[in-house]
Amino acid sequence: MHRQFLTLVFTIAFFLPNLRSQQNHSIAREWSDAVLVTMQEDLARPAVQARNLFHFSIALYDAWAAYDTVAQPYLLGKTTQAGFTCPCKGIPAPKDVEAARKEAISFAAFRLLTARYTHSPQSTSALFRFRELMQKHGYDFRNYSFDYTSGSPAAVGNYIAQCILQMAQKDGSNEENNYLDPKYQPANQPLDMGQWGPAKVQDPNRWQPIKMKRALGYDGYPMWECRCGGALVAFIDSVDNKGRRITGTQSCQVPSWGWVTPFALKKKDQKTYFRNGQPYRLFQDPGNDFLPRLDTAKGLGTSKEYMWNYSLVAAWSALLNPADTTMWDVSPRSMGNLQGYPRNLAELPSFYNPQTGRDPGTGHPLNPHTGQPYPQKWVPRGDFTRVVAQYWAEGPDKEGATGNWLTLLNYINDQPGLVKKFNGKGPVLSDLEWDVKAYFVLGGALHDAAISTWGLKGWYDGVRPISALRYMAARGQSSDPSLPAYHPAGIPLIPGQIELIKKGDLLAGGKNQNLNKIKLFAWKGPYAVADSTVNTAGVDWILAENWHPYQQKTFVTPNYPGFVSAHAALSHSAAGALTLLTGDAYFPGGLGQFTVAANSNFLRIEQGPGVEVTLQWATYRDAADQASLSRIWCGTNAPFEDIPGRVIGEETGTAAFHFAKKYFYKDRDGDGWLGFEDCDDNNPKIHTGAPEICDNQDNNCNGLIDEDLVCPPTSGGKQ
Repeated sequence: MHRQFLTLVFTIAFFLPNLRSQQNHSIAREWSDAVLVTMQEDLARPAVQARNLFHFSIALYDAWAAYDTVAQPYLLGKTTQAGFTCPCKGIPAPKDVEAARKEAISFAAFRLLTARYTHSPQSTSALFRFRELMQKHGYDFRNYSFDYTSGSPAAVGNYIAQCILQMAQKDGSNEENNYLDPKYQPANQPLDMGQWGPAKVQDPNRWQPIKMKRALGYDGYPMWECRCGGALVAFIDSVDNKGRRITGTQSCQVPSWGWVTPFALKKKDQKTYFRNGQPYRLFQDPGNDFLPRLDTAKGLGTSKEYMWNYSLVAAWSALLNPADTTMWDVSPRSMGNLQGYPRNLAELPSFYNPQTGRDPGTGHPLNPHTGQPYPQKWVPRGDFTRVVAQYWAEGPDKEGATGNWLTLLNYINDQPGLVKKFNGKGPVLSDLEWDVKAYFVLGGALHDAAISTWGLKGWYDGVRPISALRYMAARGQSSDPSLPAYHPAGIPLIPGQIELIKKGDLLAGGKNQNLNKIKLFAWKGPYAVADSTVNTAGVDWILAENWHPYQQKTFVTPNYPGFVSAHAALSHSAAGALTLLTGDAYFPGGLGQFTVAANSNFLRIEQGPGVEVTLQWATYRDAADQASLSRIWCGTNAPFEDIPGRVIGEETGTAAFHFAKKYFYKDRDGDGWLGFEDCDDNNPKIHTGAPEICDNQDNNCNGLIDEDLVCPPTSGGKQ
């Protein structure tokens, strides 16, 4: 594995198992480390993992809040939006609150995770991991008591987990049938990766599954084969992007996820559409403002926008060039700090630079925490783009897009510059209180982002770049009717990037069989890599009909539609939540970073990077913007899928934070709500705009009541 080659700036516990026991982490953090390792072993299913993380965060938070006099549990003793009730007659007060919390959290997490990952490909190791953590703290995992009225913290934890699992049976995810949606039928026949040549696409505006041809190897084991330039190349079982075996033809992952019960998404914002008699529920619907359609007959309507978007993906594929001598300053001094996003299709070309592969981010002149300029970091563009593509694809160690943000949260929590004040206000929280509240906020944000995103994916059913590019290339070129191979639904020609194959071209073939076909100057693909530990594919002119995203040959492209970008939505949801959680847009100390050593095989797809590359971000939003851009560099999303994903993510992250915080506070103004509305500049019942006075209220909205005051007995304040 590549782990021994990595130079990590992240101080992540599960990355450094030899240090884990030396760090004084909370019990919630220990369980989150166990969850992350389990995510690394599980299937690549980001929407499902977002739901798992959300339910996990409920288990931790409710087990903590069960023993709090101010905070309110989310599920224990409550009724959810979907009408599920978890009855609770009251939790007996323990002699040792912190010990009770630690035990209840452990049993809630153990019981939930054991049930949730029982069908994981590595369920045996997961179960062993969970049991080992229980035994480490002296808990008998065979204690199945659910009688919380007995005062047993173990029973409290078991009961909370039982409520979560019962709620999950009715949340619309169809977990009992492995989250499958038998009613969804793809509009296109599969793209057979065992055959080279033009894509057979019935509707280039709809998603197309990928098919890998299965064969038997010489030793009788299952293998997959692909004919590459006439030669038969066979390789052991096709797998997903985390190394898990997949079936021969992709099945669309959770296209009806919009029906899953959300956290903070509001019923008034939902829409329901029907296709083939099947209902699709959508939140945050961007409509057609960002959705181009290719007119396959005349190239009318938004066909030009469709062509531009996917042509940019093809052109940016050339950025993945280890031989590129272009140097980029990849520090926050030159990257990040975007001031806004395009509002429609027409504004996209001014945001994405086709020549440089950059967005309009101008960087940050100073680190606000140090007052000093960010030091520049110059690296080859090809090394940087490849590292970014791989890092955001799977996370540091294959925990996936969802788990990557839990990893980042734990990294943030470990930084000495972080002051653990909720929203940057009030008293400093204990590690345990901070962790359970932070996981709860992040879990709710990612869960809602997944519901919104996959609801849109299911309804709009957007095509992926590999199908769109191969389809247009098969039609021909759409730039000039006087040139050969013209078709109004073809791909536009761009000198030096997208051209026609002419006589004498090496790609024309010995019998000129490829004459007047489309060629791309792009990444040559995974079949150009004989050994990913020592070889790189490089960039050159290739037949457009054989273009491949920057993915392993056993993965190709995600098994769900493209519109909208899941990476953009999940990342911006997390970034928005973390900004509000910490009360600071910037990483602790003004800098977050992750370093990959030279020649470390971190890329997995091919050897590299050639030099040490450090990813750096000033703000959480900068990190999310980089994650979003990476999906275009690697060829799995187009710009029009990216921007609405970013907007949706920011909205869900903000909403989840404000929804979560209402569980953390008392209802001081008697309006039935718990949260910062009880301490708000616009709430005259609570906030007077004056300094603290002896009234038992938080007049200056800093999270403290009557601080530093000695109040007379008649004031109602502290004495």
